[in-house]
Amino acid sequence: MTTSAEDRTLILLRHAEPETGRAGQDDRERPLSERGREHARGIGRWLREQGIGCDEVMCSPSLRTRETMQEVAEAGCSEAEVQIEHRLYNADAHTVLSVIRESVNDANVLLVVGHAPGLPAVASLLADGEGDDDAHDLLSNGFPPGAAAVLRFSGHWDDTDFGAARLDDYRVP
Repeated sequence: MTTSAEDRTLILLRHAEPETGRAGQDDRERPLSERGREHARGIGRWLREQGIGCDEVMCSPSLRTRETMQEVAEAGCSEAEVQIEHRLYNADAHTVLSVIRESVNDANVLLVVGHAPGLPAVASLLADGEGDDDAHDLLSNGFPPGAAAVLRFSGHWDDTDFGAARLDDYRVP
């Protein structure tokens, strides 16, 4: 298969497992658990093994998403500069889609690091049943912390819409 300049790969990565929040702690300041760090490094190694590097990274401002991205990068997944996108914190599917649409068109691979319920919803709505059957079966069982969905489509990021992509792979810790 040949690829064109408009072939895009979108990776939706839910933050890895955080520590349990403490009384009075701001939810945005919950760090990753040690298990979460291990899972994030595993996703980073898996992306590297798949030959997937990132041209652009958009990350929620929460500590757990930033630490997830740091562990993914340190495990060998090459990445562009991480852009903190405040709208991704606990975003719904439409907000996540809006963020994706704002990606620069010279980025062929976009990694979005965020939260449920927005990421699971946008993954399902973008693919709308298209793609790998096994990946869809896994996705239908949930999108736990540390899970990653790999979607592909052809076009510009600002043309991205629900039903326009296919789910090629889905990885859970």
